This record gives sequence, structure tokens and C-alpha cells, in this order.
Amino acid sequence: MTPTTPTTPTTPTVPVTPAAPQPSPVAAASPDPGRWGRVDADGTIHLRTADGERVVGSWQAGAPEEGLAHFARRFDDLLTEAELLAARIETGGGDPKQALTAARTLRTGLDDAAVVGDLAGLIVRVDTIVVRAEEAVAQARTARDAQRAEAVARKEALAVEAETLAAEATQWKQAGDRFKAILEEWRTIRGIDRKTDEQLWKRFSKSREAFNRRRGSHFADLDRQRAAAKARKEELVDEAEKIADSDDWGPTAARFRELMADWKATGRAQKDADDALWRRFRAAQDTFFSHRSQTFAERDAEFVANAEAKRALLAEAEKIDASDPNAARAALRDVQTRWEAIGKVPRDDIRPLEARLRAVEERVREAADRQWRRTDPEAEARVAQFRDRVAQFEAQAEKARAAGDDRRAAEAQAQARQWREWLATAEQALQHR
Repeated sequence: MTPTTPTTPTTPTVPVTPAAPQPSPVAAASPDPGRWGRVDADGTIHLRTADGERVVGSWQAGAPEEGLAHFARRFDDLLTEAELLAARIETGGGDPKQALTAARTLRTGLDDAAVVGDLAGLIVRVDTIVVRAEEAVAQARTARDAQRAEAVARKEALAVEAETLAAEATQWKQAGDRFKAILEEWRTIRGIDRKTDEQLWKRFSKSREAFNRRRGSHFADLDRQRAAAKARKEELVDEAEKIADSDDWGPTAARFRELMADWKATGRAQKDADDALWRRFRAAQDTFFSHRSQTFAERDAEFVANAEAKRALLAEAEKIDASDPNAARAALRDVQTRWEAIGKVPRDDIRPLEARLRAVEERVREAADRQWRRTDPEAEARVAQFRDRVAQFEAQAEKARAAGDDRRAAEAQAQARQWREWLATAEQALQHR
């Protein structure tokens, strides 16, 4: 027969003695169910409590002792369930909230449980389990809150970094790679409530879109700049190619320098186009300067030969005999004619060679000047004039002395002496020409 539980406890036929056990924090199954209850001859099962006995059921399926054992096993099942809950809570296995719910459910049925055993001890044990489960739930909630706060802080930091990148980044590839890394990290962060997570995601997403727009605008502007740079460099290349064969060395070289300055100031086009244009520009530049270098080398060789010819001519000119000024001037004119016919010499040789020629020219000119001064009619006329003046004043002095006028004789003699000095100077100058 199936055991039944009465709705109204019956009065026990045997008074309950104070021998009921004191509850302990840890309830245990007893090999002696009679310690915790008794069975009447009619199969009624009684549980001993601190408040007396109460009927927990009846047993009609066999011997009364078997019924008592049956209700003791039911107690053992509750005890086992409690210990399993305690172990799960202590080891942290499972959800603490579910364990708390199970512990509370278990505790709710203990006051009227139809069992035989240390029910008071089990109640204390389950109350302890409930308290520990509540602590575990609180600890889990604290841990979740801390985890949530950490997760929120991490995503907040990532959102702030994304906003900074969106507003300030100019290293586009590095910033783009960082946005990808932020997104990967973002997806690993869990434990945030949906509302907060959506708000943070909106900030990150908005920053990423702003960065992408700014990056797209930058590269669009860059494309326009590169297109303009390409067009301008094509113009520079066209001009460089047109003047590459010029032999107007100075102006063309200056123009190439200007073209190079314009090239550097223009900026870069797309790499392939820029490289191709640069090769064309350099080819034109190299053509001109190679041609110029070759021409200058040939000219320098000619100038060196000219310098040697002029040195030989100078050696000849420096031997001109200046004692015959007319012959010397004729020889010098021949030298000067041949000098001009020779042509240019290296820059470093110009001044030394010209100085030697000037020295020859000066020597011939001085010889001619000395000859001219010796035959100068004006100088000879001045000497004759001075001689006449001396004779005139000496005649006046003689006449005055004859007339007995000593004063006038002295004055005339003094004038004669002065003119005689000037006459001596003029004659000396004439003799040294």
C-alpha cells in the first residue's frame, strides 16, 4: 500500500518525553529511525519535535517498522538534496540564483515535511544553506557589477579613443587599422546591459563613420591634387623636351632650374604617372646638360690651346726692342692683331696674360713718349724764350750801370738771375727726354 499523510495530526497515544534531540548545524541520517519518531500499531507515523509529536503519515503496506524506515529514507533524500545544494554553492558550480531558489524551495517544505529524522537540524542546515546562497548571489551580483563596470569602462575608453581618432587622426592607414582592432576588441567585451551597450556602440559607430567620411574626403582631395599635379608636370615635361636641344646655354640652363623648382613645388601625382613624368623630365634635362658639357669641354680644350698660343706670342712681344719707338710700335700692332685673332682663353688665364701684354704695351708707349718729348717744338721754344728774357734783363742792367742808376741795375740783374734759373730748368728737362 502507498503511505498516506493525514491532513489533521492525531494526538499521540504515548506522551513525548523531552528526549527530542537538539538541532545541529549539520543534520545527519540515523541508522535508528526510532530516535526521531515512532509508529503505532495501526501504521500511524509520528515525528518527535521540540514541541511534541506530530503525525507525518501512515503506513499500511507492511510491517509498521517498514513504514518508519520509509519515512526515514524520505528524510535522508531531503538531507542529500540539502548537502548537494551546499556543495554546489561552496564550489561555485552553477548559477547561485538557481541554487538560492532551490534552497528556499527546499526550506519552504521542511516545516510540514512528512519525514522522520533530525528535521530541526535539517531546517538549521537548510537555513544556513539559504544564507550562504544569498551571500553567493550577492557576491555574484557584486562580481557581475564589477565585471559590468570594467566592461563599460573598457568600451568607454575604446569609444573615447575612436572619437579622438575620428577628430584628429591623419595617419590614415594606421588609424584605419586601429579602428579594426578596436572593433575586434569590442566584440570580446561582454556583461553590459543592453541599453548601455547600445549607447556606447552608437558612439563608436558614429566615430567610425566620421573617420571614414573624413578619410574619404581627404583622399578625394588628394586625388584632385594629384590630378592637378599631373597636368602641371605634363606641361613642365613638354617645355623641358622642347628646350632640350637648345644651345643658348645660359638662359636655357636658368630655365631648367626654374622648371625644377616648379616641379618640386607642384607636389606628387599618382606614383606610376609621377615616375613616368619624372623619367621624361630627367631625360630632357640630361640631354641638354650633356650636350652643354660636351660643348664646354670642347671649348675648354680650344681655350687651353689659345692660352698656349698667346703665351708664345707674349714671349715674342716681350723681346720687342723699344730703342726704336717707331719699329717697336709697328711690331706691337702686329702682336695685337695676332692676339685678337687667337681668341678666348680659360677664365683663370685671362688676367695673367692680359697683364703681360699690358706691360709690353706700356714699355713701347713710354719709349715713344720719351722720343716725342725730346722733339717737342713747344719745349724748345720755351727754352729760347727764357734765353731771350735773360739777355734782355742783363742788357737793361748794363744800361742802368752805364747811366749810374745802381738801383735799376740791381733790379734788372735780379730779374736776369730768376730767368736764368728757369732757363736752366727748361734746358735740363729738354735734355732728359
